[in-house]
Amino acid sequence: MNLGFAPVEVPDWAWERAEVRQALRARNVGALFRYVQQYAGISQARIATAIGMTQGRVNEIINGKREVSQLDVYERIADGLHLPDDARHLLGLAASRERRTGGAAFDLAAFPEVVRVYASQASARAEIQQQARAARQLDILAVRGLGLIGLNDSMLRSQLTRPADLPRVRLRVLLLDPESPALALRAAEIGESAESLAGGVRLAEARLRELAGAADLEVYRYAMLPTWRIIRTDNTMFVGAFDAGWEGHESATYKVMETPHGPLYRGFRRMFEAVIDGAERTV
Repeated sequence: MNLGFAPVEVPDWAWERAEVRQALRARNVGALFRYVQQYAGISQARIATAIGMTQGRVNEIINGKREVSQLDVYERIADGLHLPDDARHLLGLAASRERRTGGAAFDLAAFPEVVRVYASQASARAEIQQQARAARQLDILAVRGLGLIGLNDSMLRSQLTRPADLPRVRLRVLLLDPESPALALRAAEIGESAESLAGGVRLAEARLRELAGAADLEVYRYAMLPTWRIIRTDNTMFVGAFDAGWEGHESATYKVMETPHGPLYRGFRRMFEAVIDGAERTV
């Protein structure tokens, strides 16, 4: 992409610094801009000119008042800051030469969607909360969801409180139908009674109704045996697996980010929408 702006020249060694690489991995554009100012010795206005933004918008990003979520904006930033290929990969983008030639559509070395792997959901908790706190869209596919969002001390419930001047989050939650044969199968897999598991789902639904004032809320019941546990915050997903003998939160958790050609994020998102299409809305 040629925007007609002169790229910023950042010293090569700056892209190797741990704090810069961490900002890239986390897609923390505000921190990235601050490091570029520091290491390239340039102003916010110069960054704005290079990436095709206003200086005011750059200032808002640096001060945490605005988030970057669109792929085309990440591409403009990468081009304008003249990111080397390994830095582009950390940001979840294709290398520049691969973008010009089209690249291999399913080459995960070129389009690294899985940017981090956690041993369990607990290991990813802080990052998931940080992502959810600023998300405009929050999608959850769970079994009963009590530990995710159903209880006061659950991982995501407190992240829905927003200042009055910010838009409410759109929250969609898929829970296993407590009256379905799939629930009895899942209960047997984890050594729990069907009555107990069904009661947990109903409790989660009741507690989710309390969030109607804080979020644009949709709750659904699905009736298939669960395979994937999904938390989506805008363009990032945290994915785990359900299996016999363990709960979803005990699974390894994969951070999957949307990239221009990668199949995983798109596939999980398509699956989520398909489950909703076949589900019954209860809230």
